[in-house]
Amino acid sequence: MRTLLSGTQHALRAGDYEAVISSVGASLRSLTYDGRDLTVPFDADEVRPSYRGATLAPWPNRIVDGRFTFAGVERQVALTEPARQHALHGLGGWLDYEAIDKGPSHVTLTATIVPQTGYPWRIVIETTFSLDADGVTQTVKATNESPDAAPWGTGPHPYLVAGAGHVDDWTLELPADEVLAVTPDRLSPIGLRPVDADDPQRFDFRAARQIGAVEIDHAYTALTRDADGLARVRVTHTAGSGVEMVWDAACPWVQIHTSDKAVGKPGHRTGLAVEPMTCAPDAFNAQAYDYDTGLIVLGPGASATSSWRIAAIA
Repeated sequence: MRTLLSGTQHALRAGDYEAVISSVGASLRSLTYDGRDLTVPFDADEVRPSYRGATLAPWPNRIVDGRFTFAGVERQVALTEPARQHALHGLGGWLDYEAIDKGPSHVTLTATIVPQTGYPWRIVIETTFSLDADGVTQTVKATNESPDAAPWGTGPHPYLVAGAGHVDDWTLELPADEVLAVTPDRLSPIGLRPVDADDPQRFDFRAARQIGAVEIDHAYTALTRDADGLARVRVTHTAGSGVEMVWDAACPWVQIHTSDKAVGKPGHRTGLAVEPMTCAPDAFNAQAYDYDTGLIVLGPGASATSSWRIAAIA
């Protein structure tokens, strides 16, 4: 039997929720609640559009110029974002993950990032998608099987869907006090700014309001958390439906992208990318910035775990 282009499909169900996980990139291919899309889906037998729904590892976002220095050694990884000349979203997005545990409402997948030019560490990734009455929860565990410490970061890449219409029509609630300013052409980090400093209409969504025509492809931090330490982003439709994403302190950053493409091109502003991240863009160059990028350093044999949840607002 021919393998589908997005890999082995793992269908999960719990109550009114259904999800399908594709093995290539451990990707959340679809997520529905009572038949309503909560994320922008893609077909099983197509090459996943960009990083839609993928698990990002061993770094999320960008390494500027694909170059970084770690433990005193300068490294160069492949430039996978040709237009901006950066290394985008890590090395695991196109790995084919193997299922090591599966049930009607959960699946655990694993893959290994092997030592290679620019990233000479062996990292075993184990990720579990679990569906229940509260939505889908993904947990990512990374273990360093190298003899030396390794830089690490991760995060998901879903495009959330509040309901009918497009990003412009929906309301966003984003409890973040700071946004990372970037260069307009290459999106290289410049520095942190209060969300209400330079362009509050574009960046300040601490009070829920309509997204409108603003274009965002920026990382936020200084997140407001509830009594349980959870950060929560909510995207809602005028009809009252919506979707929320929740994560704990393992992810002090979140990238927001309004999915701006050429007008008429598939995917243009059809979903809002909400990407909790364990570290900031270009965190592998942490020493170059005057703020805490959140870079995780995994010692030999050490592990790091992070998780997030997507749920319907009924």
